[in-house]
Amino acid sequence: MQDSIVKQLEQRLGAIHARQRLGIESSGAPRVFGGGINFFHPENWYSAHALMRYALKLSGMYWKGRSNAAAIRVQPNVLALTSLPADFDGFTVLHLSDLHIDLSADIAAAIIATVRSLTYDICVLTGDFRAATHGPIEPALAGMEKLCQHLRAPIFGVLGNHDSVRMVPAFEQMGMRMLLNEHVPLQRNDQFIYLAGIDDAHYFRVDNIEKAATAIPYDACSILLSHTPEIYRQAAHAGFSAMLCGHTHGGQICLPGGIPITLDARCPRRMGKGLWRYHNLVGYTSPGTGSCIVDVRINCPPEVTLHTLRVASKDGSRFSPG
Repeated sequence: MQDSIVKQLEQRLGAIHARQRLGIESSGAPRVFGGGINFFHPENWYSAHALMRYALKLSGMYWKGRSNAAAIRVQPNVLALTSLPADFDGFTVLHLSDLHIDLSADIAAAIIATVRSLTYDICVLTGDFRAATHGPIEPALAGMEKLCQHLRAPIFGVLGNHDSVRMVPAFEQMGMRMLLNEHVPLQRNDQFIYLAGIDDAHYFRVDNIEKAATAIPYDACSILLSHTPEIYRQAAHAGFSAMLCGHTHGGQICLPGGIPITLDARCPRRMGKGLWRYHNLVGYTSPGTGSCIVDVRINCPPEVTLHTLRVASKDGSRFSPG
């Protein structure tokens, strides 16, 4: 069975990409220190689960935080893009990120309840489907299969630092088109935009923007899906119009005012949550739909984001972060 999946992945992704990803995954449990972009990876430190729960219970915030984690809001957002073709004005994108679908049955049920009545043109998922960073993938696959029954096609996704590349064949059988250093054209009438996606850039470092973008016309409107905002410079200079990402959870447990204690990402803090701009790139970092390590949210609500694409004036005056 495992050999069959390896062959599928080599045929689907190319032998080099598949061998890189599988090789890194098989080299042992992900490191707490070293590897990836960051030196410290708290998501890989499993003592953190017990310590965080204990601290939150002592503070009296644990049960409120659990309630917050299941109170998922629908966050509207406008992506105003100067390169957007007129036929795509009003095009809607449902954006989910960091589901960690097998962490909490209550959160998984809340996600389904939130999305099943929404309408949109495409759905995108920016990685971290699994709660753990290694080990069995079956619980996350079971949770995603239930969720996909309530998502409207077409559905596109990328992998995050919690995910195994071995999940890809199952995801695609569920109807989710995974974009792993690849792109697809989206058409309305005779006009096109391009949707690209890269493999995890945070821990596994198997992202390849050049491969994903080479065949996209440079002046075309193009949207990049990345698990992490940390490759914002590369995305901007590759000519992407927009980037949708996640990974940071917006801090998940924040100080009053939504000030994150940590973002676990090497990027400017203004890129840690919500709408931002870097040169000509318009970005949006989801604060996450699920929760990581513990199923608790403090001063940082979980969300599914409903992006509406709009044609911006050439001076970008319709771009309004915040």
